[in-house]
Amino acid sequence: MDQRNIIRWTAVLGALSVGLGAFGAHGLETLVTPDRLEIFHTGVRYSFYHTFALGLAAALYPSPSVDTRRLAASVWLWLIGTLLFSGSLYLLSLREVHGLPVGFLGPVTPIGGLLLIGGWISLFFSPTKNAASV
Repeated sequence: MDQRNIIRWTAVLGALSVGLGAFGAHGLETLVTPDRLEIFHTGVRYSFYHTFALGLAAALYPSPSVDTRRLAASVWLWLIGTLLFSGSLYLLSLREVHGLPVGFLGPVTPIGGLLLIGGWISLFFSPTKNAASV
């Protein structure tokens, strides 16, 4: 993955986060219970956190101070992790609205969370020996 694609994914995830956050703030109060609304907002929060993480990756890429393979791994882990973590929370919290059988998604949420953590671990190991020190 190159910097241009990381920037594009950052923009897509950011736009989705804003749109879903607005939907959650203005369209769901009468459709779901307060606890389901909180679950939805948790998905939005983590989507935003990882939008910023993707922006960080775009700013670091390419740089002689980071291993671009590990940085790309972080990007992929954050993208897939956000899809699984936040996406499953959205679907689970809206089950009364859409009526789909989504109970099977319960285990998907922690898998997505593990992928998000994996992205941060990959970022931890991405600095090279050329990285500046203070």
